[in-house]
Amino acid sequence: MSDTEEKSASRNLFDLRWLIAGLFLLYGVVLILLGIFDSDAEVQKADGIRINLWTGIGMFVLGALFTLWSWLRPLRADPAPESLASKTDE
Repeated sequence: MSDTEEKSASRNLFDLRWLIAGLFLLYGVVLILLGIFDSDAEVQKADGIRINLWTGIGMFVLGALFTLWSWLRPLRADPAPESLASKTDE
């Protein structure tokens, strides 16, 4: 593996979009499960809306969008400083 490939792999590993996506997916699943198994008293507290379920679905969808964004548009390596210097000299 070349030096630029290692830097690119390192950047993708520490891309915050993956962390944000994972957290939203995890919390979304937890809230979906809580929303499915809410008691009638908990539903009545929220004026008859299964707020945990709907919030969980929203968080899960947002996490899925972050995952899709990270997968389709990975971080690119910055251009080498030499190439930037040669462009400004022209």
